[in-house]
Amino acid sequence: MPRLSVWAPQAREVTVVLGGPDDGGERAAYPMERGADGVWSRDVEAVEPLDYAFRVDGGEPTPDPRSAWQPHGVHGPSRWVDIESFSWTDTNWAGPQGGSGILGAVHYELHVGTFTPEGTLDAAIDRLGALVELGVDVVALMPVAAFPGRWGWGYDGVFPYAVHDGYGGPAALARFVDACHARGLGVSLDVVYNHLGPVGNYLARFGPYFTDRHHTPWGQAIDLDGPDAAHVRRFVIDSALRWLRDFHLDALRLDAVHEMHDDSERHLLAELSDEVACLATTLGRPLGLVAESDLNDPRMVTSTAEGGLGMTAQWADDVHHALHAALTGESQGYYADFAEVGALAQTLTGVFLHDGRWSTFRGREWGAPVATARIDGRRFLGYLQTHDQVGNRAAGDRIHDGLTPGRQAAGAALYLLWAGTPMIFMGEEWAASTPWQFFTDFDPADPIADAVRDGRRAEFAAHGWDAAHVPDPQDPATRESSVLRWEEREAPCHARMLDFYRALVAIRRAEPDLRDGRLDLVRVRHDDDELVLRRGCIAVVVNLAERSQTVGLEGAEGAGLLLAWHPESTVLEADGVRLGPHGSAVLRMSSTADG
Repeated sequence: MPRLSVWAPQAREVTVVLGGPDDGGERAAYPMERGADGVWSRDVEAVEPLDYAFRVDGGEPTPDPRSAWQPHGVHGPSRWVDIESFSWTDTNWAGPQGGSGILGAVHYELHVGTFTPEGTLDAAIDRLGALVELGVDVVALMPVAAFPGRWGWGYDGVFPYAVHDGYGGPAALARFVDACHARGLGVSLDVVYNHLGPVGNYLARFGPYFTDRHHTPWGQAIDLDGPDAAHVRRFVIDSALRWLRDFHLDALRLDAVHEMHDDSERHLLAELSDEVACLATTLGRPLGLVAESDLNDPRMVTSTAEGGLGMTAQWADDVHHALHAALTGESQGYYADFAEVGALAQTLTGVFLHDGRWSTFRGREWGAPVATARIDGRRFLGYLQTHDQVGNRAAGDRIHDGLTPGRQAAGAALYLLWAGTPMIFMGEEWAASTPWQFFTDFDPADPIADAVRDGRRAEFAAHGWDAAHVPDPQDPATRESSVLRWEEREAPCHARMLDFYRALVAIRRAEPDLRDGRLDLVRVRHDDDELVLRRGCIAVVVNLAERSQTVGLEGAEGAGLLLAWHPESTVLEADGVRLGPHGSAVLRMSSTADG
């Protein structure tokens, strides 16, 4: 017999209303019993399907804040789900990389709604073989929590426990994770605990989930440190543990943790880290937490025992920005500091460019240095593209849209063979022709639909874009244009890039020196349009010039050529490597001397 419960500490009465919108007539309502901690509960008869909602103090029936499934949309009743009844086949799953965990693994960021034309988890299963062939270790799913409409990025989710019905609901996520594990792929899930979306957010009807003491770009902050914060903190932590335990996930990526404001004696992230570590011990497999953080603070990935926040890893946007600026020449906005000479070498060896120095974009000193001899470089994810860096451009253009294939290949070689943990954005590996644009599916009658459309255009108009050229997020064509075209991988230009990425990943796996996360052993020389990255006996040599030239590298004549973008014109000379325009090469040197 299912036991339904909800935290509503300020309510005088709470009733549970059973039935869905298709049942017709008056739905059955039953009073719930209040506990000493403000949690109301009641046992109900087990029926299939069990749809329900809560009525607080005689108000409108409202979905369960901990709903597992919203098959009738974000405004409809919740559906009770027994996920334990799923027939799992991954009993012997030890975790990514044979139980080694997510550090150093090749991650692949995937948006369910545009990965396939169907935009479902079940359809995505049919494409997992391509990820295995690429050499992926961890599939990094963008948010699947229930959000308004059929299509969206998922960052405006309003039910942190539910799987979006348009993606197939909770059973589909279980099938997807089980299928990934059967193929040797781990699964990470992007979760958003810094805010809820503007449509379908009913938390305030139940209790003090939000506070005016802190503010975020989305309004009031989640209350993590107020008088009633204990229940709110449990709401967040229980959600995270449920994804890992009940859905067999291997890691969570925590969105914008710098907007999770917490002045408690012990930060929520540290508390979450320790509870996840306990769960990993119970389950007998590694579990990871990956933070998206703008703070440039190495404390983020320092263990809780050492006074840190205990995250397994974090995204390294500075590495992306430096690569982007070096490859594209862009220097506007936050790319300004990264266009400086030496920025790329600094991030590839020290992760953060802003490590206590002045940040032009922020107008203040920012960050702290990474102790490179102590902190494993694999705790930082490096990438050439992400959903943010593509989708938050006005037209959703990918980096290779403005580069020669050789420049993309050079960028790929640098981050895939870097000392960090690499992440590929879906379609990047074959230089997909499709953009990845910002799209929503709000009810056209809801004022939020026009507000999002107008706000998007105004934002980019302020940066010089013609508003008419900014895709309408509400137009179904915007989502459709962002769907990957898998058939184009067979075209020669796309196939060549795909083969190069596969070869890079294979080299990363095969070479012992590339499994070491020691940042203090990374050597980088970056002079104008040439760059050499050395990791032990492996050298990545890059020529960004539009002409052939020799990139200086002592001992190159006796090296072994593992991979080259222009193999027919790559020549190993006594004093360096002769590369074609925008060429790159990976070499195994006879010694580990600096490049």
